[in-house]
Amino acid sequence: QVQLLESGGGLVRAGDSLRLSCAASGRAFTKDAIAWFRQVLGQELEFVAGISRDGTSSWYADSVQGRFTISRHNANLTVSLQMDNLKLEDTAAYYCGAAPLGSPRRADEYTYWGQGTQVTVSS
Repeated sequence: QVQLLESGGGLVRAGDSLRLSCAASGRAFTKDAIAWFRQVLGQELEFVAGISRDGTSSWYADSVQGRFTISRHNANLTVSLQMDNLKLEDTAAYYCGAAPLGSPRRADEYTYWGQGTQVTVSS
């Protein structure tokens, strides 16, 4: 079992930055790839960014490439998502997920999930 807890969401203006954190506890943190997804009410989960078990490889959705940066700190069991130049369309609930196999982009390949943190971008 892995427990995940997101934090760092809030209300910001377009063009601002925000940093989300995903804190993990439970089984060995380095066993899982970690990713951020987001969801707008009534829509499906959308992949945002993922990072490998050792933190050396990362992958991004086209919509956030160049604006968001995912990083991993295995020593303190956290994964961060630095979000720069935020846009109105980045407004969503953001969730981190843990996947024991591969480096997936599909939500159904992630086994463990946090409760989410809301990001709202205003004009």
